[in-house]
Amino acid sequence: MGKGNSKTRSGWVLLLSSIAAFMVVLDTSVVSTSLSTMKRELDASLEMLEWIVNAYILCFAVLLMTASALGDRFGRRLVFAVGIGVFTTASAACAMSGSLGWLIAFRAIQGVGAALIMPLSVSLLSAAFPPEQRAKAMGQFSGIIGLAVLAGPVIGSAVTEGIAWPWIFWLNVPIGILLLTALWSRISESHGPNIALDIKGLLLLTCGVLGLVWGMIRIGGGETWYNYEVLLPVAMGLICILLFVGWELRALHPMLPLRMFRSRSFSMGNAANFLLYTSLISALFFIAQYLQVGQGYSPLGTGLRMLPWTSIAFVIAPVVGKLVNRLGEKRLVVYGLFMHTLGMLWMGIIAAPGTPYGALIAPMIISGCGLSMAQTSTMSVVIGSVAPIEIGKASGIFNMLRQLGSVFGIAVLAIVFAANGDYTSAQLFTNGFAPAILASGVLSLAGLFVGMALPGRKRNLDANKEEMA
Repeated sequence: MGKGNSKTRSGWVLLLSSIAAFMVVLDTSVVSTSLSTMKRELDASLEMLEWIVNAYILCFAVLLMTASALGDRFGRRLVFAVGIGVFTTASAACAMSGSLGWLIAFRAIQGVGAALIMPLSVSLLSAAFPPEQRAKAMGQFSGIIGLAVLAGPVIGSAVTEGIAWPWIFWLNVPIGILLLTALWSRISESHGPNIALDIKGLLLLTCGVLGLVWGMIRIGGGETWYNYEVLLPVAMGLICILLFVGWELRALHPMLPLRMFRSRSFSMGNAANFLLYTSLISALFFIAQYLQVGQGYSPLGTGLRMLPWTSIAFVIAPVVGKLVNRLGEKRLVVYGLFMHTLGMLWMGIIAAPGTPYGALIAPMIISGCGLSMAQTSTMSVVIGSVAPIEIGKASGIFNMLRQLGSVFGIAVLAIVFAANGDYTSAQLFTNGFAPAILASGVLSLAGLFVGMALPGRKRNLDANKEEMA
C-alpha cells in the first residue's frame, strides 16, 4: 500500500512538474511567430520586439540560481506554487496589456515566475524518485521539454492566425489554475540544504547583464556606439560584471562558484553552450519574421514551414544519446556546431524575397541535426565534469548561461539587421536578414572553435576534479 501510494505520488510529481516546465519553455518560443503580428498591431519597433522576448529571458536567466536556493530554504513545493501563481497572473496581464510598455513589463514578471518553476521542477523530481528511477524520470521530463520547443512556433502561429496574439498568453491561465489546484494534494513538501542567499551577487549580475543588453539594444535601435545612451549602460554593465566576479571569488556561498570553471570540460562546455544559444534563439527570432515579412507567409504557414528545423530533434536526439558513449561528447559538439554553422551560412547566402521555400528545407534540416547533436552533448560534458553532489549547481549554471546567450544573441543579430535593412518592404527586410543570419552562423562557428578545446574522451571525472582542486 505504501509503495503503491509512493509510486502514485511520484507519477503526479512527474506529470505536474512536466506540464509546468512545458508551459515555461513554450513561452520562450511561442512568441517568435507572433512577432510580426505584434509589430503591426502594436506599431512596435525592432527595439521593442527585442524587449518582448528579452525581458522574459533575462529575468528567467538571472534568477534561476537564486530560485533553487529559495526552494531549498522555504520549501520546494511552496516556491514552485508561487512560481506558477506569478507566471499565470503575469500571463493574464500580458494578454490584457494595452500598450507595449505594459506588455514588456508583464513579460519580465512572467520570467520571474519561470525562474521559480524550472529549477524547482527538477528538484521536486529528484526528491520524488529513488536514484535507480531518477534517470528514467528525467528522460521523460526532458522529452516533454523538447516537445515544447517543437510546438512553440506552431502553437503560436495557429493561435495568432486563428484567434489573436493575446491568446498565446491566455492559454497559460487555465493550465496554471489546474496545476495549482492539483499541486497541494498530489505533491509533498521537501527541503534542501539551507544555504545563505547570494543577494549581492544576484543584484550585481542582474545590473551587469541588463546594462550590457540595454546598450546593445540601443545600438540596434539606431543609436551610434559613442552616444551616452549606449556608453553609459555598457560601462555600468561592465563595472557590475567585474564587481560580480570579484564578489563571487570571495563570497562564502556564491551563486556562481567560479572554482568550477577551473575544469576545462566545465568551462569550455559552458562556453560552447553559451555561443550555441546566442546563435540558435537569435536565428529563431529572425527566421520566423523572414518567412512572414520577407516571404509573405501567414503566421500558421510560417509555423508549419519551420517544422523541418525544429522537429528533426525528435529523430536525432535519441540517436545522439547512444552515440555519446561511443564517440564522446567533443566530437558530437564539434560536428553538431559545424552542421548548424553550415545551415545558417547557407540560409544567409540564398536568402531573398523570391527564394522558394524548398531551397530553405535542406539548410534547416542540416542545422536542426547539428543543434540536436550539440545541445545534448554540451549538457552531457558539463554535467559529467562535476562530482554528483554538484550536479544541481552545474545544471543551474548551464541553464543560466544558455538563457543569457539567448539574450545576447538577439541583441547582436538586431544590430547587424538594423545596419543593413528594415521592415518597410520584403526586399529591405531581406537586406537586413541575410547578414544577420550569417552573423548567427559566425557565432556558431565561434562555438565550434571553443568545442575543439574540449578535452577528449579519456578525460574522466577524476581528471576534471584534479583541475578544479
